[in-house]
Amino acid sequence: MFRDNLDQNKGMLFVFKNEGLHSFWMKNTLIPLDIIWINEENKIVYVKEKAPPCKQSICPEFVSVAPAKYVLEVNAGIAEKAGIEAGDTAEISF
Repeated sequence: MFRDNLDQNKGMLFVFKNEGLHSFWMKNTLIPLDIIWINEENKIVYVKEKAPPCKQSICPEFVSVAPAKYVLEVNAGIAEKAGIEAGDTAEISF
């Protein structure tokens, strides 16, 4: 929230304790983002491209169509440019 930029080739990775239908919204987010949901087998299960900023008090929520353990937010347009889509494998390591 309140970010006015996100460096190229950078993102924000959310790691959840359990796989589930985790919803995201863009309240007080100042830049459009691609939101990518990834399950515990590292398969991309859903991609919301170009989620728009929301400065209103009530904002739409975006939720995966299948359970996910990770959610990656990147600059809008990255998913399309890289050809990222549901069914692809993500490389996540800690």
